[in-house]
Amino acid sequence: MQVTERKNIEEAGADGLLVTGFLVGNASFGIDARLVLEVVKVGEVTPVHGAPPGVSGIRNLRGRIVTVVDMAVHLGLGCVNHTPETRLLIMEHQGEPFGFIVDAITDAIALDVENLGPPPASMEQELRKRLSGVWREGETLIAIIDAEKLFKWNDE
Repeated sequence: MQVTERKNIEEAGADGLLVTGFLVGNASFGIDARLVLEVVKVGEVTPVHGAPPGVSGIRNLRGRIVTVVDMAVHLGLGCVNHTPETRLLIMEHQGEPFGFIVDAITDAIALDVENLGPPPASMEQELRKRLSGVWREGETLIAIIDAEKLFKWNDE
């Protein structure tokens, strides 16, 4: 993925946001890079009976049990197709580690928040409610995930 006129990562300060870019299907997304602890291969996932929709199971990551979530299912976009580029974005919420399965990691992108607009009304509600906005620069569009809303399930 190519982003036009990207700021240097060091310049993402008061007027910018550094995001970790990733793909779910053919859609581009980003999440605040400060929240991503690491990016790892998916590995072996053990299913958990009775888990909420989107929760694929759990995985042992260096002695820590990580809840694994299919980002596509969680966002209402189908499911992630596992390929050699499929990765887990490891994040922590309320002391619990989560791994979100994404189709691929793109790169770290420094965004100018002035180019961040609201999610379009035509977007599916399940997806819209998890976004803080859509960043646009030229022809490039990246949906920015709202981290707090990402950790909520349909019944919450």
